[in-house]
Amino acid sequence: MHKGRGLEKTGVLMAALILVSTFLLPFIVVKPNRILEGQGQMLIDALPSVSSIALAAALVIVGLCLLLRLPASARLAIVTAALLAVILALGSAANAGLPPGNSYARVSPGSGFWLLLFALSLAFIDVIAKLKLSPTVRLMLLLIAIVAVGGIFASGILADISVMKEYANRADAFWAEMSRHAMLALGSMLVAFLIGLPLGVVCHRVSWLRAAALNMLNILQTIPSIALFGLLILPLGWMAAHIPGAAAIGISGIGTAPAFVALVLYSLLPVVANTVAGLENVPREANDAARGAGMTDLQRLFSIEFPLTFPSLLAAIRIVLIQNIGMATIAALIGGGGMGVFVFQGLGQSAMDLVLLGALPTVAMSFVAAIVLDALVDFSKAPGSEVRPA
Repeated sequence: MHKGRGLEKTGVLMAALILVSTFLLPFIVVKPNRILEGQGQMLIDALPSVSSIALAAALVIVGLCLLLRLPASARLAIVTAALLAVILALGSAANAGLPPGNSYARVSPGSGFWLLLFALSLAFIDVIAKLKLSPTVRLMLLLIAIVAVGGIFASGILADISVMKEYANRADAFWAEMSRHAMLALGSMLVAFLIGLPLGVVCHRVSWLRAAALNMLNILQTIPSIALFGLLILPLGWMAAHIPGAAAIGISGIGTAPAFVALVLYSLLPVVANTVAGLENVPREANDAARGAGMTDLQRLFSIEFPLTFPSLLAAIRIVLIQNIGMATIAALIGGGGMGVFVFQGLGQSAMDLVLLGALPTVAMSFVAAIVLDALVDFSKAPGSEVRPA
């Protein structure tokens, strides 16, 4: 079979998902209010007839293109255009689906939209992987995507979607909880590195301590997050009540403090393990050359070992940050704030749009962090980035 002919095996599933979501599942759901269940509308019914037929035909063509072995650049352009068209169509469908004069009615994305978004995103990621783009290009594409998404939201095209109405009613609280969520994720990661980095160095130097420390941190990882939050309430509450000044700096049995401490504890294992693994992979010749040059142990650590361990430390940052962004959502259960506030409020009120208001930004933060840190890891491994001792 010649190159460029035949079917693209990975495109079969994506094309099938696109066709199912376009013709068999509701594109939007029109609800009488934010809580009650609504009536689903297919894509062909959610938009004016000409627009719906044109979009459905375009999606069929996109599905067929995914089946063919087209150049990766062409596939990227097709999938990107399809993603933008589907998002813009959602805004138009929401505007058309709202009953005139009814301020209580809501229009939510239906299962067809979510499956369509998933299939096109999967195709987009598949194309990006096949292109094998450099870290710089990946970061540029991420920046372009952020600007494009920001422009879509700023334009008001999606203002009639139910989740955007939830945002409009809670904009101040949204950004306050977003900043608290970021503080929990980033702050706990920083503290974990301040503790875990020297602990990893000590574990690398002292073999018997390494096994004990890693086993203990492994045990911490097995404790469910809710249970760990609960275990921390009593000691932190005692500290707040009996240690002068503890309450003044924010230590308490419930709230941000136990959530922050739990995230730090969960973050220690990746930091310590990656530090030990990175130091063990430092070539013996590099250390021997440094000793021959008269370097002390501390000089070797900072001038030779840490620079050579940098890719491993970046990988630890990636693991910890993505883990903490997700786990910080649970902090809302003990008053720690964050985007979990909207998730659990929505679950309590049976308002799924409120759940999405907390969940979607959390997913977006994790996605952006993964792309940025993956690029940084690749930068650190690029030729010429290694440190070579004299």
